[in-house]
Amino acid sequence: MTYDLYIGDRLFSSWSLRGWLMLEKFGIPHQTHLIGLYSGTMAADMASLAPARLVPTLLTPDGIVVGESLAMAETLAERHPDTGLWPADPASRATARWLCAEMVAGFTALRGQCPMQLSHCFVGFEPSDGTLADLGRIEALWAHARQVSGAETGPLFGDYSLADVFYTPVAARIIGYGLPVSADNRAYCEELLADAAVKTWRDQALEVTYDPFPYVLDLEQTPWP
Repeated sequence: MTYDLYIGDRLFSSWSLRGWLMLEKFGIPHQTHLIGLYSGTMAADMASLAPARLVPTLLTPDGIVVGESLAMAETLAERHPDTGLWPADPASRATARWLCAEMVAGFTALRGQCPMQLSHCFVGFEPSDGTLADLGRIEALWAHARQVSGAETGPLFGDYSLADVFYTPVAARIIGYGLPVSADNRAYCEELLADAAVKTWRDQALEVTYDPFPYVLDLEQTPWP
């Protein structure tokens, strides 16, 4: 029983990374299909999945098309209840759903000013007031998650869950742009990015070259951690 996951360019598509981690981290069999997010063939590549029009899109083994990350998450959790996608504890599970939903709907300043790119880190980036406000909100949500779960370090709810999946691209933005967060939260971001699955995703991303490279800033660059 294998799922088909349609993704955009690994180096830049934060939503595709989330979709892939939902399957990869929880051992759900899948194969990926790269669509032309930057080559201009996206609409044609996704024609068979209509009315889905964005990545990631999931095709279930029985042929059901599922768009939107939250719908994919709930579908997989429903079909694979023993994989631990959501925390087992009811309070933690409700809170994890809240964090994921707010991630999907919010943080527009952060996402707009700091597009995800996994190539290098920037030095001297100056976040806007809106981005700083988003970072403050993220740190407040992470603190609340840890208060609910009792997990002082590591995954937000003790065991790795969809909450960590949804915030991995946020961690990439925080580290990639050198954004100001607490030392503990920076360590959490570094742990998410050091995960073997995330490293595999990035290794595959670096196999593709871009000319011109998107999201260029006139700032000093340092190697990705």
